[in-house]
Amino acid sequence: MRASESLYFNIRGLRYHVRHWRASNAPKVVLLHGWMDVSASFQFLVDALRSRWDIYAPDWRGYGLTDWGKSDCYWFPDYMADLDFLLDALGSPVHLIGHSLGGNVACMYAGVRPERVSKLVNLEGFGLVATQSDAAPRRYARWLSELHERPGLRPYANFSALAKRLRENNPHLTEERADFLARHWGRETKEGTVVLCGDPAHKIVNPVLYRYEEAHACWQQVRSPVLWLDGAETTVVKRLGLEEAQRNERRSAFRNLRYVSVPGAGHMLHHDQPDAVAKLIEEFLAS
Repeated sequence: MRASESLYFNIRGLRYHVRHWRASNAPKVVLLHGWMDVSASFQFLVDALRSRWDIYAPDWRGYGLTDWGKSDCYWFPDYMADLDFLLDALGSPVHLIGHSLGGNVACMYAGVRPERVSKLVNLEGFGLVATQSDAAPRRYARWLSELHERPGLRPYANFSALAKRLRENNPHLTEERADFLARHWGRETKEGTVVLCGDPAHKIVNPVLYRYEEAHACWQQVRSPVLWLDGAETTVVKRLGLEEAQRNERRSAFRNLRYVSVPGAGHMLHHDQPDAVAKLIEEFLAS
């Protein structure tokens, strides 16, 4: 495994952890992880890259080694603001790569700050189903209820039990990779159990409805070339309720996009097929 170092930045009042795979005088790449994930999740992809890249991967607020948010829940725009301040510290433009939640952040940010993104890679960042305004009362009511009855994190007996669960959720995951992820995704509690290394408040529903038209407007402002990769075996689009026509419409919002469906991969395509994903990314960044 390629060794990384831990950097820490003061980002909007939080001590932010950024995993850094250092390469001097190399193009700068920023990797953005998904929901209930951590920056170490990109280790297998980084190991599969063949060219020299100076790579930075933050733990989002409330995940991994980064401070938890100072509010009682989390808001999507804060991720974009955290990224903006991080790029103030790292310098830009950068190649921006995001998975799932991180892909959604990257795609919107690249339209809001197009001058800061050289090339954009979206790994399974589909966006959400468009909402209707009449759903707002129910959403706000659910949010208030969850603030009163806060969610928790499922405990596991040990890291091996967490690794076993990861393999049950993802049949492509090898035992070695599952053990590595469990050690970074999990943390030991005072009771001796293991829970995911994140703030359980991330599970509280966002009270603000997803406005597809606003996301689409941001995507249309992206000036950089875009590589959009999905896992051919992903089940996320079905859970989201997105039809193929809706997915095509979303991809068509980007001016200069290449789309590839990666065989033998599900939602965690950078875990399932890191060599194939790395090859596609490097060909795109070098083109």
